Amino acid sequence: MPSTFASQLLDWFDQHGRHDLPWQQDINPYRVWLSEIMLQQTQVKTVIPYFERFIAAFPSVAELAAAPIDKVLHLWTGLGYYARARNLHKTAQLVVDDYAGQFPNATDNLETLPGIGRSTAGAICAIAFQQRAAILDGNVKRVLARYYTIEGWPGKNAVQKQLWALAETNTPDDRCAEYTQAIMDLGATLCTRSKPNCQACPLQADCQAHASATMEIYPTKKPKKTLPIRSTHFLIISDSENRILLQQRPPVGLWGGLWCFPQCEHESAIHETCEQIGIDFKAPNSAAEHDYRFDKAKRHTFSHFHLDYTPVFISLSQLKAELTTQIAEHSVTWVRPQDPGQLGLPRPVEQVLNNIPISE
Repeated sequence: MPSTFASQLLDWFDQHGRHDLPWQQDINPYRVWLSEIMLQQTQVKTVIPYFERFIAAFPSVAELAAAPIDKVLHLWTGLGYYARARNLHKTAQLVVDDYAGQFPNATDNLETLPGIGRSTAGAICAIAFQQRAAILDGNVKRVLARYYTIEGWPGKNAVQKQLWALAETNTPDDRCAEYTQAIMDLGATLCTRSKPNCQACPLQADCQAHASATMEIYPTKKPKKTLPIRSTHFLIISDSENRILLQQRPPVGLWGGLWCFPQCEHESAIHETCEQIGIDFKAPNSAAEHDYRFDKAKRHTFSHFHLDYTPVFISLSQLKAELTTQIAEHSVTWVRPQDPGQLGLPRPVEQVLNNIPISE
């Protein structure tokens, strides 16, 4: 018999839960996995169009595994946390190579794959394989922390261990797939971070936070830290055809594998940075005629720091063909600002490209 907690949640889900999300249709391990990775730290309404584009482009794990990483990153552009996309591609290849294209149906095996942690593995096993497996994503943490008034930031090991124990205890033996969907749904639609709709909540009667009117203080927020600030210059280099130069980032690290503008920390390093990728300002009849234009600095905030970037527009009016050959050896490419093709772009790069006027 399911616990009262699970029974109340399932009854509510049957009547009021969401049943028409794209990943709830034609359920299989691939679709569940893809949606779970996309939903990490990202809201449902944001994920839906990305999920639909991915499924249209890569209907199966084999097609995702065979795709070039640039196309994967291109379809991920704007979703953020790009390590998820790189791990998605690696995992697809491992599933094809090591598991004959079939996702393993055990949490231990799933957790060995890049980007799949305990909660994601649990969701795949519960929803795709109809197994009893607990999950503990952000929504579930919030529901449990309020229902049991669990103190402390869930990022701390001791608090997380306590929440996992409660997640395991409340996960029913039967209808585990529906229960998993239900508790995530409850956190996303009623037990929200701010202004939770307690009156419509099926767990209201026994929720300890509701009883003490302390919903807003659970779960304990992450201790605030002042984010450090980093600065850089985006070198927006255009050639005689008004194309823009992009350079591919290393495969790991910040914006790994994405295409960005060449960057340098200090204005004094602009010449040297350009020359490192093959643009020789000193070469006769190549790029001797140029000019700089500095735009206003802008800020992009990551989870752990602010990035202040200053766009520097560099016009190379006499760039010759032999120079483009030299440039091609440095993981760079020329693109049209409004049509960069199927390249993975960080959001700030995409925004700058979109704002470059089209030359007649």
